[in-house]
Amino acid sequence: MDGRRRNPYELTEDTPVYVISVAAQLSGLHPQTLRQYDRLGLVSPDRTAGRGRRYSARDIELLRTVQQLSQDEGINLAGIKRIIELENQVAALQARLAELQDALDGAATAMRQREAAVHASYRRDLVPYQEVQQTSALVVWRPKRHGQSSD
Repeated sequence: MDGRRRNPYELTEDTPVYVISVAAQLSGLHPQTLRQYDRLGLVSPDRTAGRGRRYSARDIELLRTVQQLSQDEGINLAGIKRIIELENQVAALQARLAELQDALDGAATAMRQREAAVHASYRRDLVPYQEVQQTSALVVWRPKRHGQSSD
């Protein structure tokens, strides 16, 4: 969600508003086909208190997809059910991935802010190290030998 409160009377694509006869007409299917799809778990509409089916716009679209897969693609109903389950699983995983990406982005931002705060707390009276300039002078060192006096 985006953090705003939803109007309880606002219709969305998930709002169950269509009775079975209207859903059948909108999807181009017979009401008995819709009942069978519900029994098989292909499309599961919401229920009223009296156990009547109520279909949403998303349900109508799913009914059309089931019909297209069955009639045009020749996929049996068990295969269609598996396809729907896998598509739902992919959608859930994509949503979870988006959540995790948002959390990761938030953590990275917090880390950068903490890093900036640490850098801002450094003492300013420290002198930065500067490299010694190189010269072409040659220094020869000779170790002392035993019994030799220093010159």
